[in-house]
Amino acid sequence: MAEDNAYNSNLTLDEIVFENRNKAYGAYDLRTNYRYVLTKSFIFGTILFLVAALTPFVIMKIQEMNAKESTEVNANLIDIIEEEPIIEEIKEEEPPPPPPPPKEEPQQEIIQNVVPEPVKAPKVETPPPPITKQLETTTGLVNQEGVKTPTYAPPPPPPGPTRSTTVEVKPQVSETQVYTEVEQLAEFPGGINSFRSKVQNSFDGSVMDGDEGTVRTEITFVVERDGTITDVKANGSNRDFNAEAIRTVKSIKNKWAPAKINGQAVRYRFRMPLTMQFE
Repeated sequence: MAEDNAYNSNLTLDEIVFENRNKAYGAYDLRTNYRYVLTKSFIFGTILFLVAALTPFVIMKIQEMNAKESTEVNANLIDIIEEEPIIEEIKEEEPPPPPPPPKEEPQQEIIQNVVPEPVKAPKVETPPPPITKQLETTTGLVNQEGVKTPTYAPPPPPPGPTRSTTVEVKPQVSETQVYTEVEQLAEFPGGINSFRSKVQNSFDGSVMDGDEGTVRTEITFVVERDGTITDVKANGSNRDFNAEAIRTVKSIKNKWAPAKINGQAVRYRFRMPLTMQFE
């Protein structure tokens, strides 16, 4: 009997609390399995958190492995190199032509008009010419062929009451012809440097491969009489550079001040060299 009532030191707290009670009750089972359920929940929650946290990094890594290698083009535009304007070579002056030979003045026509001396029997007698012939030219002692110079000239008419005025006639300027030489050049608002700056800022360097180095072209276009530009062309050796240069110039909508001849606006062909470097 004494052995049955002896204190058993191996009993747990749950065994002591539920001693002589109904252990089939759910509270005893819940307290008995509490540590196991808590440990299992902690491990399962930790695994779920790690899966949720690492999934985006795994997906990103897979996308980077499957992504195609992209080729980066470093197109650094430098300032537009200003080139000196094209100046046509001045032809050497040819020696002046030799002076023309002296012009011989035409001889004056003279008809013979000799008054015969009174003799008894003259052998040769030249009758004087009629008055109408004498008025047509100059008379003399012998006949001579030449230019007729009348000795009688009618008096000039009396001056009239009207005044003589001098009217300056200016040459006509064509409205359709494209001029290359004018009195007043076409001008962009802000000057040519402003136009070059707009071309540089609007040029899309991504159309180039990036390893062309220095590329040159010459842009030509017509400044119309209303200040708009037409007929834009580029004659460089690089086709992509030419196409982008033409697109850039056409995209600039500012109107020019037209060129003028005699104060009248005319169509003018403008030329501008363009140089860029790609590395």
